[in-house]
Amino acid sequence: MFKKERIKQLDFFKTLTKDQLNILYSISTIKSYKKDYILCYEKTKNKELLFLIDGLAKSYKIDKNNNEIFLFHIEQSNIISEISTIDDVEFTSYSNIIFIEDSTVLQINYQIFKKTFIDSNILIKEFLNEIIRRSHKLETLINREFIFDAVTKVSMMINSNLDMFNKLKRHDIALILNIQPATLSRVLNKLKKDNKIKIIQGKVIRIDDETN
Repeated sequence: MFKKERIKQLDFFKTLTKDQLNILYSISTIKSYKKDYILCYEKTKNKELLFLIDGLAKSYKIDKNNNEIFLFHIEQSNIISEISTIDDVEFTSYSNIIFIEDSTVLQINYQIFKKTFIDSNILIKEFLNEIIRRSHKLETLINREFIFDAVTKVSMMINSNLDMFNKLKRHDIALILNIQPATLSRVLNKLKKDNKIKIIQGKVIRIDDETN
């Protein structure tokens, strides 16, 4: 019953019938992982479709100088596996995935899943939407790294995911945005001076949120 309830919480499967969900339950397992556990490395191949039920994970790469390059966070109720086409028979990880909180993962036998659902035109819309979301993440990454200045980077993160911003340490935020910690401090002071934010006990508060 525990597994069924956890799977039913995922929006990806909300269109499935009771019988279809029962099939899904039979080919699935749920595993728990501790913070800092590396789920997979770049180019790792996996024959399971992975969903993050609870917790938080980070996608990153390592450059030629052994420096970490942050890509994006994977939040709960989202797919971990890199889906690039509905014709995949296994998944190849585009990056390293590490848990930054204790996390719970749904693991589905993809060979059976594909034959039962995808090849029968079930959940096709959900898969295509996931591919589009991944494409949008890549677009956001390109903008963040090559187009936006430091003020825009910080402002976007505050506006799009303030909870995450306040959860992370300033050093980690600077690493994510590929700016220096001192630059992050200067930007926050500028936003505060421009009456865009308040900082109370180390937590950022948007001024607009207080006036709405």
